[in-house]
Amino acid sequence: MFYFSRWKTLLIWLVAFAAIVVAAPNLMSEAQRASLPAWLRSDRVTLGLDLQGGSHIVLKVERSDIVKDRLEEVVANVRNALRGAGVRYTGLTGNGQIVTVRITDPAETEKAVDLLKPLTAAGGKSGPEVALQQGAEGQLSLQISDGSITADVGSAQIRSLDIVSRRIAGFGYENFSVRADGDDRIVVQVLGSVDAERLKNLLNQSAKLSFHLIDESMSGQEALNGRWPVTSEVLYSLDDPPVPYLVDRTAFATAGNMVNIEPVIDPQTQDTSIAYRLDAEGTARLAQVTGQNVGKHLAIVFDDQVMSAPVIEAPITGGEGQISANFSEDGVRDLAVMLRAGALPATLTSVEERSVSPGFGAESIFSGLIAGLVAVVLVAALMIALYRILGVIAVVSLFFNLILIVAALSLAGATLTLPGIAGIVLIVGMAVDSNVLIYERIREEEKTAHSFAEAVSRGFSRAFATIVDANVTIFIAAVILFFLGSESIRGFAVTLAVGILSTVFVAFTLTRSIVAIWLRRRHPRHLPKSVLTHLFEHANIRFMGIRRYVFTTSAVVSLIAMAAFATVGLHLGIDFTGGSLIEVTAKQGNADIADLRSRLNDLNLGEVQVEPTGGPTNARIRIASQGGGENAEQSAATLVRGELEADYDFRRVEVVGPAISGELTMMATLGVLAALAAILIYIWIRFEWQFAVGAIVATLHDVIIMLGLFVLTGIEFNLTSIAAVLTIVGYSLNDTVVVYDRMRENLQRYRKMPLPILIDASINQTLSRTILTAATTLLALLALCLFGGEVIRSFSFAMLFGVALGTFSSIYIAAPVLIVFRLRPEAPDGEESNKTDAGVRSGTVV
Repeated sequence: MFYFSRWKTLLIWLVAFAAIVVAAPNLMSEAQRASLPAWLRSDRVTLGLDLQGGSHIVLKVERSDIVKDRLEEVVANVRNALRGAGVRYTGLTGNGQIVTVRITDPAETEKAVDLLKPLTAAGGKSGPEVALQQGAEGQLSLQISDGSITADVGSAQIRSLDIVSRRIAGFGYENFSVRADGDDRIVVQVLGSVDAERLKNLLNQSAKLSFHLIDESMSGQEALNGRWPVTSEVLYSLDDPPVPYLVDRTAFATAGNMVNIEPVIDPQTQDTSIAYRLDAEGTARLAQVTGQNVGKHLAIVFDDQVMSAPVIEAPITGGEGQISANFSEDGVRDLAVMLRAGALPATLTSVEERSVSPGFGAESIFSGLIAGLVAVVLVAALMIALYRILGVIAVVSLFFNLILIVAALSLAGATLTLPGIAGIVLIVGMAVDSNVLIYERIREEEKTAHSFAEAVSRGFSRAFATIVDANVTIFIAAVILFFLGSESIRGFAVTLAVGILSTVFVAFTLTRSIVAIWLRRRHPRHLPKSVLTHLFEHANIRFMGIRRYVFTTSAVVSLIAMAAFATVGLHLGIDFTGGSLIEVTAKQGNADIADLRSRLNDLNLGEVQVEPTGGPTNARIRIASQGGGENAEQSAATLVRGELEADYDFRRVEVVGPAISGELTMMATLGVLAALAAILIYIWIRFEWQFAVGAIVATLHDVIIMLGLFVLTGIEFNLTSIAAVLTIVGYSLNDTVVVYDRMRENLQRYRKMPLPILIDASINQTLSRTILTAATTLLALLALCLFGGEVIRSFSFAMLFGVALGTFSSIYIAAPVLIVFRLRPEAPDGEESNKTDAGVRSGTVV
């Protein structure tokens, strides 16, 4: 008897009610949320950058800056040590990570070595921080270790986190996050309306400001033409053209001594300057140095450039002053923000940028909601048309499933991205698969069960293992995707994984509870006659009869796909090649594609592609990798902004440097291999080895054909394409596992049945589930492709093709492999028809 206890039913409905309560704030306005309890207001899904706009910037600590500073430090320490002891030397220079010096009197070499040994402090496991070596004729060299530099880079990364946060906060942004990534990177995400170019300028500069004296023993130009004192260096001004100055290396005050910094803009002349006040220590030093050098020039240096060089007319004793800054109003305000936040220990170079305008994000939300609504309507209509009252139960379960997904994402504080919405839409199509499996199993069990209630009970229990096995493959793919890279792909992976778990949970709790209530109240003795899935009940298709022809054709198509992949290649996106992708909207009228091409070609940026996208007012610009390092990609994007900003608004900007693109390529490759390995190991454990081999062959077939599709259509292959391929692999194996599970069951039941006949029977028995699941998934993906927006159209198109391909391969690739590897000894083809089991009639095992 199919029985569901009252306390279990009550618990299930309490969980459903709790899910509604937790998910509800996501549909409320800010004013409505303000009236809710504090614990409930915080449980909301966070919209990702691609949905609410903002900038995602990855900054890299410049190792060269760390090396330069460390080299100068060692040179200064060597100079001070030798001079302090009266040891004469010559040729003190630094190059790369090596400092060399020659002791003039060879007799003093040992003394010099003893003086310099304290500089070779222990560096831990990596050895000494500086290695001292002695050469011939008093030559000494000190080499700074790579481990020491790496440690300094890590220290600079940690110190920069707080400075970057203070700069962003000083810029006026509130909704932002700053975190370390790896050993030398910082990830910055600022949500909302963001001036990405100004933000990058604010974060890229070290902003080291210091006060020096001008070395007036010679002019800057004379120093360039000859040799200047080692205690000084030549720096250039911010003027255009720049003017060289010979500046004393010793700074007697820095921005660290400034306790009050304000931008000043003269309302009449519009001249800009920085007003400052020094602390007690800085005030005393400034008063002392200016008092001793009246009539000389003061040098105010900003990031190794002379910002101002005023004459010291009198001692500056008050500790207050102004620094002339030849900047715009925004520039002088940004300078004040940087100086208040403090100087960075090293330059931070932008190696990746992904910026989206709030308007573009709003369009994505609208498109995603429309696609989701259409998918729900189509899937619900199909389920109700086929299963009538059971279809209504499936639709009710689907709605609760979606509510549970939103509630789980809210509780976890997960970020919902545009691919995440696509994942939810995909779940709409896949979620009813569990219901279809259960209902079809009930239909089969009804033929042998003593009562309909018993058939329902056996249908739920026997479908459980199949549903779990089928969903594990997609869950593994989702977990691997989470570690592949960008936030948007992680959003897809999270919603897909949560959706799979909630689908299994709802199928065996809520759906079972509702079916139990229906049985208790209606007392049905059989499935409703209005259920239409009996259309597939008497299917007796000889799939294996043409296996050789289909298998051969698939092999030929796969070889063609591999040849095309090897010769033509994929149209790789900037995720894997580096470069820039920019979408613009004309401020007035339509986007002039020809004019855009002409203007951008004049910038000499190499290969530039311009094409219309998402309407006549929009255009997409793709700039190939510049091949000049990380800064070259940023410079190219900056040039495009400067050229077009008067006529176009920037909807979306993605800039990927060579370091990031190389890492994404490696991660994508490893991710695909890891997902395939994990899925196939699971199948190997759950089934016989022949099943695992069949799954491997079918999976390789699907991946090869999918890659061939990308080559043939020229669709850009990027991170979302990797997500599509892995999801299709999971879906294909999902379908394959359902067929394999029935084959395994039939192998135990019919031990003498020839394998081809048994495979045909198994496929026919699960044909209803295969067709219906493919239909609901395809309907959801079709809605996503038509209404989901331009950004994920290629993703949804690839998924559409992949679902059809996965359905095909589960029948005509995964199954015939079992015959090839002799899962069961096979009778000759001519004898098959005479040895069919009497229990197999019309494709149904009785």
